[in-house]
Amino acid sequence: MKLLFDQNLSVKLVTSLQELYPDSSHLSLVGLSRAPDEDVWAFALANSFIIVSKDDDFRQLSMLRGAPPKVVWLQLGNCKTSAIEQALRRRYPAIESFVRNAESTFLIVPKDAA
Repeated sequence: MKLLFDQNLSVKLVTSLQELYPDSSHLSLVGLSRAPDEDVWAFALANSFIIVSKDDDFRQLSMLRGAPPKVVWLQLGNCKTSAIEQALRRRYPAIESFVRNAESTFLIVPKDAA
């Protein structure tokens, strides 16, 4: 699974989650840190990424357009990067199942996952 972390998340997640989510990246690493959502969506689609964000924008796009790309929407509020990392580790089985489900477009990771 290749995750593409939105600009509102730390670039450190790419390395700290490498063993679970190899080949993941961050918008800043692919030159899209200030890109409009449409460009991020197109990049994720063209490169088989799953978008991970705390913003509702990509969830809304997934509802309008469907997948791919799929979206993991983090509803964790203000929290440390380590809490986001732990939530993505704990939810790995759910994320893996979500990715395999052809009908799913977005997955919500709720606050209690942190």
